[in-house]
Amino acid sequence: MSKQPFRATLMVGAGALGLGLMAQPAAAQQAGNQAKLEARLAQLEAEVAELRGELQASRAGQAAVANQAATASAAAAKASEQIAAIEKRPAAPAEGFNVGGTNFRFGGFIKAVASFSRYDDGDVPTGSLGKDFYLPQQIPVGGARESNDFTGHAKQTRLQMTTSTPIGGHQLKGLVEVDFQTAAGTQGSQRTTNGYDLALRRGFFTYDHFLAGQEWSNFQYVAALPESTDFVGATEGTVFVREMQLRYAFPLSKQATLSVAIENPETASITTTSATLIENDDDRVPDVTARLNYAASFGELSLAGLVRQLSVDNGAVHGRAAGWGVSAAGKIPFGPDKRHDLRFMATYGDGIGRYVGLNLAPDAVFDGTPGSDLETVKNFAGFAAVKIGWTPTIRSSLIGSYQHAVYPDAVLIPGAANRTAWSVAGNLFWSPVKGFDLGVELRHGEREIVSGEKGQLDRLEFATKYSF
Repeated sequence: MSKQPFRATLMVGAGALGLGLMAQPAAAQQAGNQAKLEARLAQLEAEVAELRGELQASRAGQAAVANQAATASAAAAKASEQIAAIEKRPAAPAEGFNVGGTNFRFGGFIKAVASFSRYDDGDVPTGSLGKDFYLPQQIPVGGARESNDFTGHAKQTRLQMTTSTPIGGHQLKGLVEVDFQTAAGTQGSQRTTNGYDLALRRGFFTYDHFLAGQEWSNFQYVAALPESTDFVGATEGTVFVREMQLRYAFPLSKQATLSVAIENPETASITTTSATLIENDDDRVPDVTARLNYAASFGELSLAGLVRQLSVDNGAVHGRAAGWGVSAAGKIPFGPDKRHDLRFMATYGDGIGRYVGLNLAPDAVFDGTPGSDLETVKNFAGFAAVKIGWTPTIRSSLIGSYQHAVYPDAVLIPGAANRTAWSVAGNLFWSPVKGFDLGVELRHGEREIVSGEKGQLDRLEFATKYSF
């Protein structure tokens, strides 16, 4: 409030009081009125002073609010700058480590296996892979006595490296996986160091939906394989091949994906005089595979197809034939928290022996005489497994597996050629902590050859695995 209006107010008030006093007849009355006037003037001055103080306080408050707003605005601007600076920094990888623009991760497991085996019809030769894991084609047949064997090793220990490199909104990824079971060891022996060769299992890269390199065959549905202490488990009944390929996946919907691939060819044959499998390396065109995967709330299903050309050339005579196969597989969870599941695979084809049961039966029979044809071998193979999750950490699987080969009638088949193999197995696994498994498994397997002779295997196996 300015001083001039204040003084005008006082003068107006004083003038009004003066007129009132002049109207009083007595001096005493004038003195009393003078006192009242002074009192009222003092009250007016006090009220004006109070108003002035409130006005000053209001102005000070407005200035404080303005200062606070300016301070908050500056703090917000500084925080925005800090956030922008943080966002510009490269994010630390959730796992692994970065080198340049590539993220590297390492994983795998250490696995130790001990098995007690009884063969009803003979002994397995020293160093045979059939001692390390269930390989039905190496079950002895026609022997004169039983044999027993104990084997312990850590050959199935596995190492894996994956990489991921962002490129223009896409991801270029790679994987290299090795173990010590794939190739027979030559660095030592069971007598001393037990050294074994490191061998390639898988090595490929992907760019979006494209894959190139060595990977599980597109004809195989790996997710259907049951849990087992064994290296494979349902060996005779499953498609089981890793090889070089070029593959492309076409997403058809959220649930369905179609993948097609061209894969490395190899014709595995026997002759009319020998049941020993021969890698011919005479193939001229790649194998072609296609697989349709469907995943829904009830589980996962797969349908795969294979077409190939078989080719054998002994230098003087060569033969060719067409091969084909189909395979259906799935994994259906059920029960509380979906701890149980049913897994299965069924495969049928002509000239697909090397794709099934680790090449239990040949693709074809080659006579090798002028004018002879390359005769294909038909195969049926399948397995089924039920997993029961007794608790979140204890589970069991019951596995049944089977394969039967049908040889052509047009040529003589050696009596030692594999005709039928089957097995049943039951196991129990316990995972006391994450990444640590203890398992025990009992298996019975049987092999029959073309001559009709049979051999049996009974195996009790223990395994412990630490995954990282």
